[in-house]
Amino acid sequence: MEKIIERKFLSKSVLVKAFILITLIIVSVYLFQFTSVKDFLTPDALGRLLDASGFWAPLVFILLHALSICLFLPASILTVIGAAIFGTYWGFLYVWIGAMMGASSAFFIGRTLGRDFTASLIGERIKKYDDAIERNGFSTVFYLRVINLPFTPLNYGMSLTKVHFWDYFFGTGIGVIIGLFIITFLGGTLKQMWVSGNWGGLISIKFFFSIALLIFSFFIPMIIKKLKIDKLVKSD
Repeated sequence: MEKIIERKFLSKSVLVKAFILITLIIVSVYLFQFTSVKDFLTPDALGRLLDASGFWAPLVFILLHALSICLFLPASILTVIGAAIFGTYWGFLYVWIGAMMGASSAFFIGRTLGRDFTASLIGERIKKYDDAIERNGFSTVFYLRVINLPFTPLNYGMSLTKVHFWDYFFGTGIGVIIGLFIITFLGGTLKQMWVSGNWGGLISIKFFFSIALLIFSFFIPMIIKKLKIDKLVKSD
């Protein structure tokens, strides 16, 4: 009798947590898509906020970036704004730290609220994929980050699998470096041209290097796929 009561209680707790997670997602999407909240996340609005923050501006930006990721704001928006405000290299560092904080927080939210519910729905066929992700967590997360799947949905999606946190953390941290650097490098370069008014920089080596990096990023998934195929051929 006690076991039956315990199972019913567990079932209710799992449903409540899943309901909270779904509600969080719906409310977040609604706020940033259909209300005036999104007006506070423009370059001008953030610029004024960070100017008022003074010495603490980088920390404020990092925390805002992390929070926005948890709340389903497209990560690319804050990435571009970070590069525009802080420049290429500092912008990249602050954006990367914020992205990792946001990705880690979203993972723990999803794992805490949604994993049990997801596990209860998994059949034998899907369980095989779930077990495979657990065994190959780092390489799976790294590949999914490199091919630039939507950042925040992937954070929550991976949290619902059996992937270990540190595989997820390092797969994310390394996997997003190239994409973030390309965006911040290009954004920082355009910012310098805008501020200086020297649009002749559009034919500079630095600008062409930025464009080359951006084009190269589209070929990264194909390169990784070819490397994996070559590795399988050699192993045979």
